[in-house]
Amino acid sequence: MAPAADREGYWGPTTSTLDWCEENYSVTWYIAEFLVGMGSWCFHMTLKYEMQLLDELPMIYSCCIFVYCMFECFKIKNSVNYHLLFTLVLFSLIVTTVYLKVKEPIFHQVMYGMLVFTLVLRSIYIVTWVYPWLRGLGYTSLGIFLLGFLFWNIDNIFCDSLRNFRKKVPPIIGITTQFHAWWHILTGLGSYLHILFSLYTRTLYLRYRPKVKFLFGIWPVILFEPLRKH
Repeated sequence: MAPAADREGYWGPTTSTLDWCEENYSVTWYIAEFLVGMGSWCFHMTLKYEMQLLDELPMIYSCCIFVYCMFECFKIKNSVNYHLLFTLVLFSLIVTTVYLKVKEPIFHQVMYGMLVFTLVLRSIYIVTWVYPWLRGLGYTSLGIFLLGFLFWNIDNIFCDSLRNFRKKVPPIIGITTQFHAWWHILTGLGSYLHILFSLYTRTLYLRYRPKVKFLFGIWPVILFEPLRKH
């Protein structure tokens, strides 16, 4: 994690509790850190605390949705697990309330890590005991996500060295060492594959016949064949 920025852009002084390793305003005066994602885009563009919340809190909410889907994938149609739903909503409200008061990024990262760990355990259970032929898809999504997590930590730990390296090499090479950007790309792809894994598990249980296809031989999607007769 980089120290507070010494450059100020269009949005004025930064108020966020985080400032990652990307050099601020190196691309344009209007965007502090040139990255991706709607919430992340607003945060990295402005480095304002309000936009930081727009980036970080939806990570908690969306992960809670993933948890609900993964634990309900073997239930009958049109059923709602109100106990799990209440627990996840309460968890989200508690995390939001505490984070607004404490403003400690480590707290958010630990809470998010707990949800991801829950998803990992559930996914391992599914590919080990229920649908072992889904190991490829399940472990690929997990592996890509963890690779992004590794790059993110390299960016945090070796920030000063990476910045010095970028000053000595051509810009096209320096761009490839923006490991926080790789974190966004890889975790985005890993999350997409996890959604496919969740959809595949659920539709298979409902006796559809899902198949993973690759658009243009590259991009994975799920196609469904007619419903099996009971």
